[in-house]
Amino acid sequence: LYPAHHQNSGWTYRSMKFKDCFATALRALLSNKLRSALTMLGILIGIAAVISVMSLGRAQEAETQKAFASLGSNLIYVVPGADVGQGGMSGSLGSSATLTMEDADAIAKDAPSVGMVAPVVQTTCLFVAGRENATAMIAGVTPEYYWVNNIEMAQGRFIDEYDYKSRARVVMLGNKLAEIMFGEMDPVGQSVRLDGRKFSVVGMMESKGMGFGTEDLMAYAPLSTVQSTIMAGEVSSSGRSVQAITVQARNADEIALAESEIESVLRQRHRIKEGEDNDFSVISMQAVSQMAGQIIGILQVVLAAVAGISLLVGGIGIMNIMLVSVTERTREIGLRKAVGAKRRDILTQFLTEAAVLSFCGGIIGVALGWLIVRVAVAVMEGMGFPFSAVIPGDIIALAVGVSVFIGLASGIYPAARAARLDPITALHHE
Repeated sequence: LYPAHHQNSGWTYRSMKFKDCFATALRALLSNKLRSALTMLGILIGIAAVISVMSLGRAQEAETQKAFASLGSNLIYVVPGADVGQGGMSGSLGSSATLTMEDADAIAKDAPSVGMVAPVVQTTCLFVAGRENATAMIAGVTPEYYWVNNIEMAQGRFIDEYDYKSRARVVMLGNKLAEIMFGEMDPVGQSVRLDGRKFSVVGMMESKGMGFGTEDLMAYAPLSTVQSTIMAGEVSSSGRSVQAITVQARNADEIALAESEIESVLRQRHRIKEGEDNDFSVISMQAVSQMAGQIIGILQVVLAAVAGISLLVGGIGIMNIMLVSVTERTREIGLRKAVGAKRRDILTQFLTEAAVLSFCGGIIGVALGWLIVRVAVAVMEGMGFPFSAVIPGDIIALAVGVSVFIGLASGIYPAARAARLDPITALHHE
C-alpha cells in the first residue's frame, strides 16, 4: 500500500510508480525462487537456441561466401549428368563418364568467351608417410587448374608444364592432409607413397577454411600421372575420361555467354539432337553460391523455428505461473482494491512481474547462447576448421525484445483476471 494524504485529511491509495512495480515484482519472484527458475527455463532455452543457431548460421554463411569468393566469380563447372533445374544437376563428380580430355580441348578451342580450361579426375588412394597413413582423395589436374581455381600455395609450388608432360610423380597436399601426414614438419621435399607408388611432395596448399574444408584433406598431382598410374588411364569410346572440367570465363560479364558456348560445343561433340536432354551439366560459381546461400538460409529458418517452440512453451509456463500467483494473492488484490487501487494498477503490477520474469530468462538465455557459440568455435578449431563467430547486437536486441514480448503477451490474461476481481469476494477468499 502506498498511502497519500488526502485534501480532506483522509487516506487514499496512491498509484504505484514503475520502480515500485519493478521492486514489488522482484520480491514476489524471489519469494518463490525455484518456481520462478523453472518458469524461466523455457524462455531461457529458447533464447539460447535462437542466439546460437543465428550466430553460427551467420558465421557459416560468411565462411561459405568467403570460400566462393576465393574461387572467383567467373568460374564455371562442367560435370556429368543432365540438368534438373537452374543451378542443379542430377549427376555428381565422377558419377558417369560422359566428359573427356578431348571435350576440354574443344571448349578451349571453340568457345571464345572462355579464358582457361582445366579438366579434373579424382579418385581415392592410401597415403603413407613414415608411420602415418590415411585414405584421402587425390585430384589429377593440369597446370591451368592453379589459375582457374585461384589456388594459393602455403609452401612450395604447384604443378608446372614439365610435370604434366613428363608424367612426373609429384604431389601437392592440402593443408590438413599435410598436417596429418607430417605434423609440424615441412612437407616440401618429403616423400609419400600413394597406393604403394613413391611421390615427391612439392607444395602445400593454403587452407580453404570451413567453407570448403574437404579441399584441405585432398592432394593434387599431374592429371597425366594420375591417369597413367593410379587410375590406369581409363579411356572411353570418345577418348580419355575426366570427371569434371573447370572453366574460367574471360570476365564476369561473359559468364552467361560462356555457358551457352560450352553447351553448344558439347552438344555438338556428344551428338545430342535438338529436343534431347544434355548428358552433362554446366553450372557457374554464381549459381552454386546462390544455391548454397539459399540452403543455409532455409536451414537457419527451420532451426530457428524449432528453437521458437521452446519460446512458446516458455510463454505458456509464464501464463500458468501468473495464474497461480493471482490465485495465491487474491486477498492481497482485494485489499489493494478496497483502499482505492484501480484496475490499471493491478494490471500493471502483474504485467510487470511477467515482463521481469521473461526479461531475466532472456538475459540468461543470451549468456547461455554466447557460451554455446564459444564452445562450438573451440570444438571446430580443435578439429582443424577455425572460424570466427560473434553474437551480433541486432540478434541480442531481438532475442531480449522477443522474450519480453512473450512475457507481456503471456501475462495479459492473468493480469486482466486479477484486475477484474471483486474486492469484497477477494477479501473473503481463504
